[in-house]
Amino acid sequence: MDVAAVFFYLFSAVTVASGFMVIAARNPVHSVLFLILAFVNSAGLFLLLGAEFLAMILVIVYVGAVAVLFLFVVMMLDVDFAELKQGFLQYLPLGVIIGAIVLVELVAGALTLVPSPLGKPAAPTPGVSNTQALGRVLYTQYLYFFEVAGLVLLVAMIGAIVLTLRHKRGVRRQSVAAQVARTKATSVEVRKVPSRTGV
Repeated sequence: MDVAAVFFYLFSAVTVASGFMVIAARNPVHSVLFLILAFVNSAGLFLLLGAEFLAMILVIVYVGAVAVLFLFVVMMLDVDFAELKQGFLQYLPLGVIIGAIVLVELVAGALTLVPSPLGKPAAPTPGVSNTQALGRVLYTQYLYFFEVAGLVLLVAMIGAIVLTLRHKRGVRRQSVAAQVARTKATSVEVRKVPSRTGV
């Protein structure tokens, strides 16, 4: 067994274990830390495949921005997780069905029982760098899938905002309609103050 195979099994095992701990950890901060560990080991797998650009993008974008931002959001927001888990049993059957479907797809993909609907991946052209080859394939052959992935991320972002946005009582908020409807009579009060008496 050569060194590349040893590192492949090491990175793969740590990635799978940390991915499992992301969903198994009770503390959301620990989940984010395991997510960062999974990203770093996935970057190691990309390096073994010769895709150094994808490895650096994974570390810089996901670890440096997304995971750390999510960690700060989880730590700073006063999210009541007990309230979020109240409707858990209501959606449990649907979640089990979707989880089973995803598990079957992952097993089928791992055993290569189902051919890829996207076709064979394009091989890099000789004389073209890894980044140029990735850009050509991504924005020509897989452009629609790239756009769909962007829409999925947009919907996920909107869903996260809707789930965490809570209006607290007693907090003064801006009312644009009230500001636009203001007139001189309701906004300005003129008082005649006698000389040397003050307001």
